[in-house]
Amino acid sequence: MPPTDRPRDHAGQGAATTVAAHRARRRLRADRARQLADLLRHQILAGAFQNGPLPHESTLATDYRASRNTVRQALDLLRAEGLVDRLPGVGTVVVAQKYPHGLDRLMGLAETLREHGRVTNEVRTMGPAPAPAPVADRLRLPAGTDVLYIERLRRLNGLPLSLDLTYIPLDIGTALLGADLENTDVFRLLEAITGQRLGHAEITLEAVNADTHSAAVLQAPRGAAVLMLERLTHLADGRPVDLEFIRFRGDRITMSGLLHRS
Repeated sequence: MPPTDRPRDHAGQGAATTVAAHRARRRLRADRARQLADLLRHQILAGAFQNGPLPHESTLATDYRASRNTVRQALDLLRAEGLVDRLPGVGTVVVAQKYPHGLDRLMGLAETLREHGRVTNEVRTMGPAPAPAPVADRLRLPAGTDVLYIERLRRLNGLPLSLDLTYIPLDIGTALLGADLENTDVFRLLEAITGQRLGHAEITLEAVNADTHSAAVLQAPRGAAVLMLERLTHLADGRPVDLEFIRFRGDRITMSGLLHRS
């Protein structure tokens, strides 16, 4: 190789090394920003900053041993989630609240959130309908059996919180047709109708993108992530009586539970 080419090769290698190092630093800062955002989110949800703005960026940088750029990036992540916003002359303040929904007790939404306000239900659809095969199977009903289908928009203090799709065996569900579903949890009504306590529920929780209908009803951005809770509830005697598909606005609810290692 001619000697004149060697310096050029070294220069190219040096530039490549510089670019790689820069990218590594950006990835490291992004990782640290996510870690800091997680810590701050926990404090926000615990109510640590209800009485004023978050600490100044320089204070957060010192407290968490992070750079100012990392702190700004973490706050940007929380701002994108809609949890905080930056107000001129004030600083970064909490602008949204997430409500805790426990996963370690079987309760209706109004029971779960009774300390945070009033839950109301807008019954959008209600009536008998043939059970789709997966629904009939889960409720232990013959294929094609009619069930009571209910679609409700549930609000907390007037704000849309969840869209609930519910399937109930018709021998029980018929009694719900004249019930006050706007102000009463289905769980309470099921116990009153059957004369039994609810026993247990099987749940699955996952994040899904809001379809056009769900986004419009929940007043959420189209395609926004929502928490999908699938819950099959049984009476104390083991009979499945309530299959629900619940879409929660992910920016207004947080799921929590207490787990024990057996």
